[in-house]
Amino acid sequence: QVRLVESGGGLVQPGGSLRLSCAASGSIFSINAMGWFRQAPGKQRELVAIVTSDGRTNYADSVKGRFTISRDNAKNTVYLQMNNLKPEDTAIYYCYALAGVRGDVYWGQGTQVTVSS
Repeated sequence: QVRLVESGGGLVQPGGSLRLSCAASGSIFSINAMGWFRQAPGKQRELVAIVTSDGRTNYADSVKGRFTISRDNAKNTVYLQMNNLKPEDTAIYYCYALAGVRGDVYWGQGTQVTVSS
């Protein structure tokens, strides 16, 4: 089992920045990838960014050049630095982990990000 705890959401003006953190505990040795998804009201949950255990990253086209995902293996934590935020980035952001040989998926509780003037 993997437990994920997020922090760092909040209210920010357009053009501003936020950094989300996600700390993993439990069977962390089995984690193959971690990342962030988001879900806006009335929309499906979508991938924002992901980083694999060997450091490869992937981003949604809508956030490329603005968001950066990073991973601190010593702290078992993944970060999402979000710059130049736009109102359309408003959503609940969920931390995600893919673990084990079966590819078990784990989710955090979610953190609200609101971009508004």
